Amino acid sequence: MISEKRGREFYILAAFFGLFVLFLYGPLSAVFILSFQGPNGGLTFPLNGVSLHWFANLFETQAVGDFGGSFFRSFTLGLMVMVVTVVVSLLAGLAFRRKFRGATALFYLAIASLVVPSIIISLGIGVLFQQFGFQPAWYSSAFGAHLTWTLPFGVLIMFAVFNRFSPSYEEAARDLGASAWQSFVHVLLPMIAPSLIGVGLFGFTLSYDEFARTLMTSGTYNTLPLEIFGMTTNVTTPVLYALGTVTTLFSLLIIGTSIGFILSMNRRRRRK
Repeated sequence: MISEKRGREFYILAAFFGLFVLFLYGPLSAVFILSFQGPNGGLTFPLNGVSLHWFANLFETQAVGDFGGSFFRSFTLGLMVMVVTVVVSLLAGLAFRRKFRGATALFYLAIASLVVPSIIISLGIGVLFQQFGFQPAWYSSAFGAHLTWTLPFGVLIMFAVFNRFSPSYEEAARDLGASAWQSFVHVLLPMIAPSLIGVGLFGFTLSYDEFARTLMTSGTYNTLPLEIFGMTTNVTTPVLYALGTVTTLFSLLIIGTSIGFILSMNRRRRRK
């Protein structure tokens, strides 16, 4: 068996991928390791002992920073954005299955916010709220700003899903006597449920990590990304690394739970 000689392009791509992995996981690995500094450890290497001291310090009253409050606000805001993104993206996908006047203009209007700088949208929404006499807050102005970021992605995903979805399944259900609502609940919804979970997970992640569109719209109270950014200039202990490790593990837990749920749904569907 003759093995093909790998060309120069293979090694260039391999080197690029190696740099990509280094830039992606290198900082995360450094933060993870430094979060286990001893009680007298600092913000840089080498480690001065190994302990869980800074993880325990997260649950204590901090001189600077509000971990619990900012996490609650980010988590709640992420759930709000997730629910609205899933519902609106599903309705948009259903609506665009049929052609109607103005569909093209409406589509481009819906995704236009993806090409506008995030900080401009944040500034515009914050100024607009103030001009109308409303106080910007994480549950109102920031909520709207996050939707301008998550909805276009959700709509695009659902468009791709429905473009590959054959209406023959629904037509067969209707021929067997099912109503439009029954065919939607018992035929269409179970088939696109994994995609909806993906849209929800994507929307939650984008909202939970969003910084630029929250900067001018969160009002008096910070979300977790803003709190972490503010702490970088004030906190001089590895507690910041411990917070980064906890939030990263929390994100991975959410992703893993969603993937497990999707896999279990697929297994149950195959058994039927």
